[in-house]
Amino acid sequence: MIRRRYVFYGQVQGVGFRYRARHAADHFACTGWVRNEYDGSVTMEIQGSADAIEQVLLSIERGTYIRIEDYRCKEIPVADHESGFHSVR
Repeated sequence: MIRRRYVFYGQVQGVGFRYRARHAADHFACTGWVRNEYDGSVTMEIQGSADAIEQVLLSIERGTYIRIEDYRCKEIPVADHESGFHSVR
């Protein structure tokens, strides 16, 4: 079990990014959250197996209008007792 914080840049707001992230995270049994930032980026904290997280990322990138131009990734401590994956405003 690992947890990572991603910040995505590009065409990532107003294109269904958070919806796809939530749907994929649920499908691959990951927990965490995703939110739009004021600078146009999207931040996501996701927790699960490395393979499951990779599958979530691939699912997001397959979005029709989503164009991830760059991202930053950082491993962070696992959040014990977290349940579900949520979109945060």
